[in-house]
Amino acid sequence: MQYTVRVKPGSRKGPLVETDAEGLIVYVRERAVDGAANDGVIAALAQHFGVRKRDVTILRGHTSRIKRVEVDE
Repeated sequence: MQYTVRVKPGSRKGPLVETDAEGLIVYVRERAVDGAANDGVIAALAQHFGVRKRDVTILRGHTSRIKRVEVDE
């Protein structure tokens, strides 16, 4: 299943996944440096959906705060 994800890197709330009308909002503590925030997004989504980290793939938006993510459930 594919989702549109808005990422909030460097958040004190994180790791947290919330749902809104446009998709998912993922709060992660990691900063957007050297892909650390992307790793945090993958870990948070895997925990949220109860799947392994390797089942979560970022399809588009590797350097953007808005990402397209696929989750194999």
